[in-house]
Amino acid sequence: MTTTLTLNNDVEMPALGFGVFQTPPEETVTAVTEALRVGYRLIDTAAAYGNEREVGEAIRRSELDRSEIFVETKLWITDYGYDGALHGFDKSAGKLGVEQIDLLLLHQPVPTDFDRTVEAYRALETLLADGRVRAIGISNVMPGVLADLVQRTSVVPAVNQVEVHPYFTQVDVRAADAEHGILTQAWSPIGGITSYREDSPRSTLEDPVIGEIAAAHDATPAQVMLRWHLQQGRSAIPKSVRPARIAENFAVDGFELTAEELTRIDALDTGVRGGPEPETITPETFRREIPEA
Repeated sequence: MTTTLTLNNDVEMPALGFGVFQTPPEETVTAVTEALRVGYRLIDTAAAYGNEREVGEAIRRSELDRSEIFVETKLWITDYGYDGALHGFDKSAGKLGVEQIDLLLLHQPVPTDFDRTVEAYRALETLLADGRVRAIGISNVMPGVLADLVQRTSVVPAVNQVEVHPYFTQVDVRAADAEHGILTQAWSPIGGITSYREDSPRSTLEDPVIGEIAAAHDATPAQVMLRWHLQQGRSAIPKSVRPARIAENFAVDGFELTAEELTRIDALDTGVRGGPEPETITPETFRREIPEA
């Protein structure tokens, strides 16, 4: 049975989801179809990923009832501003082939034009009030920016999706989220981003501490890391295009990490971010126009 988490507006969301970041459109339908077959019921995509249409196609092919699948997507910064965000929703909903999106996030804050970020969030509030989305949230938002956003808007975000894995645990972000009643959702939850950073000492998947814990539970390192997230109350959205790995990442209910093991994993934090610094994301540095269809 899929473990669920209750968001701050009482909407229930599967704790473990399936992500499609950097999954080519031509591979997305097959990957999402397999994820749904295995048992995932939360699918995370984004306008900037360029594969919303394929996610929607996989959902239709699954023949699952729409109410059984929790669809999450994100608006890109070039569609910020109030009217821009409303139009961004229309584009995403159209590509996904849904009338209602379960969780809609702002993909990044834009610190150099924060007014447009706030206006985009206010558009999300309108979509929520109109029932076109069931919950709204943010992504890659740090505590100071979160405080400003909450002060200038009416609806507290339900989710903040940020980079969290054993080598980058973001304790301050998670604390700020918890203080506001916001669920932290981990992208790169098994540290996949550490696999291709040249300055990373090693991949989290090769970490000896995680490997030792995995061996003790007859589990894989990836399963241990996902279990770490779930036991600490986070949502996690691992990704893969390999059927065996998709199934492996979902099979995390058969064991429980001890308090000592959770602490040992927490202690692996390096404080080194794998993704870009949120403050560097601007329409000029990350220009990406989202097509209409």
